[in-house]
Amino acid sequence: MKKIFRWHGEKDPVSLDYIAQIPGVEGIVTSLYDLPLGEIWPMNEVKRLMEEAGKHGLKLEVVDSFRINEDIKLGKPTRDKLIENYCINIKNLAACGIKVICYTFMPVFNATRTKMDYELPDKSRVLYFDKEVVKSADPSDASKMMPGVGESTEAERIKKLVKEYKGVTEEDLWKNYEYFLRKVIPVAEAAGVKMAVHPDDPPFSVFGIPRIVKNAEDMRRLVNVVDSPSNGFTLCVGSLGESPTNDVPAIVREFAPQGKILFVHFRNIKLEENGNFYESGHFTEDGSIDMGEVMKALYESNYDGYIRPDHGRGIWGEYGGNPGYGLYDRALGIAYINGLWEGIAKASEKNK
Repeated sequence: MKKIFRWHGEKDPVSLDYIAQIPGVEGIVTSLYDLPLGEIWPMNEVKRLMEEAGKHGLKLEVVDSFRINEDIKLGKPTRDKLIENYCINIKNLAACGIKVICYTFMPVFNATRTKMDYELPDKSRVLYFDKEVVKSADPSDASKMMPGVGESTEAERIKKLVKEYKGVTEEDLWKNYEYFLRKVIPVAEAAGVKMAVHPDDPPFSVFGIPRIVKNAEDMRRLVNVVDSPSNGFTLCVGSLGESPTNDVPAIVREFAPQGKILFVHFRNIKLEENGNFYESGHFTEDGSIDMGEVMKALYESNYDGYIRPDHGRGIWGEYGGNPGYGLYDRALGIAYINGLWEGIAKASEKNK
C-alpha cells in the first residue's frame, strides 16, 4: 500500500519539506487548482510539479480534484468538446507518469460543510455539517459551505447552476454520467491510467440536487457501465460513513478484491443523533467508523493501491490555510495508518 499526502501547490502552507519528513509517506497527490474547468492541462506544468516533488524524494503518481465541467453533468450540447479535452488531459497525464486520476461527478457542490472551524470541547477545530442550516439556506449562500470557496462571483455562479439543475432527476444524472464514462474509460484504459470517482460528500441530496455515487448499490452500477480495470472509485471512508446505512468495511470486502478500489481517503467522522456530523480525529474511538476494521478489510483484500489521510482537525494552534488540510492532524493520520497496517500485518503473520 502506497501512502501519499495531499499538497495544494506552492501556495500551500504545508511545504514539501514537511511532507517528506512524515514517516512512511512516499509521494503527494495534487492538481492544477488554478486552471479553469475544461481547459487542457499544460504538460510542462505537470512535469514541473513532478520534478519539484522528486527533489524532496516524493513521487507524484495520483491527481486529485480532476474536476468535470457542469455542462457534461447536465448533458449540454457543449459536452462533447469538453469530454474531448478531458480525454486529451487523460492521455497527457498518463504520458507524464500519472497512474490514478481522482474525480467527482457531484453536481455544483463538492464537499459541503456548514462550519469550517467548529470547536470541540478539547479546543480542536473541525469541519461540521448541520442539516438544518442547509435546509434553511439560500443556495446562493452555499459558496460559504465549501472549503476554499466563498467569492461573491462564485455565489452568483452557484445560484445560476442550482436553477439549471431544477427538475434534473437521479436517472437523468446517471444517463449523463454513463455517457461520460463510455467516452472516457476506453481512453483511460488505452493510456494505462485508472479513473477513480470520489463518492458524494455528503452521500445524500443537497439543495434538492441529486447525488448518484452514494452507496454500494450505486458503485455496482458504476463499475458495470464500462467493464474495465480503469473504471473504479476512490474509497472515501468519511464520505461514505456520513450515511449510517453505509457499511464501509463491507464495501471494501466487496469491491477491493475486484480491483475497483483505486485510491483510499482515510478519515473518520462523528455522527450525531440528529443527522449532523463533524470530521473527528482519525482514531476509531474519536468517531463513528471502525477504522481498524476498514484497514483490516483492505489488508485482507490484498489492497496495494494508494492511500492518504483525509481532512484533519485544526490542532496545536494550526488554524489557518486550507480548512481540513493542515499538517499536524493529517501527519497523525499517517502515523495511525502506519500503525494499523503494521499491527494487522504482524498479527496475520503470527496466526499463519
